[in-house]
Amino acid sequence: MTLESGGAVLAASGIHKRFDALVVLDAVDFAMRADEAVGIVGPNGAGKTTLLSVLAGAQRPEAGRVAFRGADVTALPAAERCRRGLVRTHQIPRPFTGMTVFENCFVAAAHGGNCAREEAYARAIEALERSGMRAHANRRAETLGLLDRKRLELARALATGPAVLLLDEIGGGLTDAEATALVATIRALRARGIAIVWIEHLVHVLLQVAERLVCMDAGRIIADGPPRAVMADPAVMEAYLGGAPE
Repeated sequence: MTLESGGAVLAASGIHKRFDALVVLDAVDFAMRADEAVGIVGPNGAGKTTLLSVLAGAQRPEAGRVAFRGADVTALPAAERCRRGLVRTHQIPRPFTGMTVFENCFVAAAHGGNCAREEAYARAIEALERSGMRAHANRRAETLGLLDRKRLELARALATGPAVLLLDEIGGGLTDAEATALVATIRALRARGIAIVWIEHLVHVLLQVAERLVCMDAGRIIADGPPRAVMADPAVMEAYLGGAPE
């Protein structure tokens, strides 16, 4: 699927990104439909998080274009992409400390979702329900454990009203039981029509959600297709065995 493909809700074409002399993304093309859940895997240093940052608008590429819902958003900052429905979470949760869980979601809805007060309130409550965090609504965000911080990160993203949700290792550090609960939550989001791009090192968790798998290595996409076929690809197995640490 190309950038110009009419079926793509999110697409990137010819993305180049470097940090000083280090090439992190090398002519990356990526596209997805609005009805997809796409998993991204690869060794450390493959460029996965940088790709998410470029898609979300947190980093600008040296070359290439990003399109969302048919519009070129390459020059738009992350905040504007968020208001349009392209939203990400981070590997390390970044709650607003000094605020309650509810206040975190309310701020996300009001600013990230560009909602008036009443709508922001309703969206915040709904996001807490959908992420399993309503019981913690009045807790201070900094008092939460890891699972609940990750759920809050997800809830804040949901409060903005995303069409496409970019998840960066949201399962990292969780126990098997916690990861199972997280999978159930993300499956429920898929059932509500939210498209998912999910980077995850816990491949067995990722495969419970992803209908398509993309593998990256050394800043390039080396495989893209059905999950089992991608994981059986010799180039993918070589990348995991020989990938350089970050």
